[in-house]
Amino acid sequence: MARTAVAVLFGGRSSEHSISSATAGGVLRAIDRDRFDVIPIGITRDGAFVLEDDDPDKFALDKDRLPDVVDNGTRILWPDSTLTRELRVVDADGTRSLGDVDVVFPILHGRFGEDGTIQGMLELIGLPYVGAGVLMSAIGMDKHATKSVLKSAGVPVVPWVTVTRTDLARDGDLWRRRIRSLGLPAFVKPARAGSSVGVSKVSDWSELDAALDVAFAEDATVLVEQAITGREVECGVLPGVDGGDPRVSVAGEIVVAGREFYDFEAKYLDAPGIELVCPADLQDGELREMQRIAVQAFEALGGEGLARVDFFFTGTEFFVNEVNTMPGFTPISMFPKCWIASGMTYPELISELIDAAA
Repeated sequence: MARTAVAVLFGGRSSEHSISSATAGGVLRAIDRDRFDVIPIGITRDGAFVLEDDDPDKFALDKDRLPDVVDNGTRILWPDSTLTRELRVVDADGTRSLGDVDVVFPILHGRFGEDGTIQGMLELIGLPYVGAGVLMSAIGMDKHATKSVLKSAGVPVVPWVTVTRTDLARDGDLWRRRIRSLGLPAFVKPARAGSSVGVSKVSDWSELDAALDVAFAEDATVLVEQAITGREVECGVLPGVDGGDPRVSVAGEIVVAGREFYDFEAKYLDAPGIELVCPADLQDGELREMQRIAVQAFEALGGEGLARVDFFFTGTEFFVNEVNTMPGFTPISMFPKCWIASGMTYPELISELIDAAA
């Protein structure tokens, strides 16, 4: 049987470029080579599509080196219509064919990749791809849109205020009163960023302006959220098989000890003070309730592809914090860890996602 040709797309223009590249390294290492032919395509920080090396070690993530897609002078030429799936590359020797591509696996985090933009491009040229579609990706990327949709669907979310620099310039006192009504501590986040980039914890209102500046450096729209005292738990969601109900993994828990919150360094650079526990210690009834709300949130946003649903658990209530439509996917990330703890191997998870898109 012919192998499926998979274009693994990674890097990108967002602040999560290195995380995307590291995720791709994990996928390149684990993908079933007996079933899939891989075409690794990197996107530089400037947005150039280049033919990358099929070398997992090149994209390993460690505290001394963040992996990058650099411009090697090659250029990927995507199909020029829906009548062909041929990929070509231009390099020093001219233009050559890379053959037809069956599925694109866009392992992209953040803007210009996880937000519906790449999905729209692939829709236009008729290439199947892994993950959520244009609308679900766009909603899931924007924290304000996500919370608004979830709230309207009856999903419990953390109270928040969304603000722009224009709002603050027009009536700063009004918006600061609205923000202060959330109480302390509070979290300040860019509306469209992930991996805790640009996120600050505010424990005193004197810290608010500096936190807003950090978040505004990432996005023109910023959320200020009420801090919820409780446990941080997460689970993975996949669509149902043959029209069945969505499937939900066991829960994982982020145990924070000695850090203010689960920040970028703790997530990816093995900084101390964080432990990822999977499966989390939840009662059967608590896990069922968490999984029920996870399905409700997943379906409210569109129910496509995959998602990691993040919660705060107070001991009596679950609040959805975020829904990630292309969650961290390195072998040690919570989404794969939860599915591995649920009985699926990392290579099997990769294969299932590709098969569902093909």
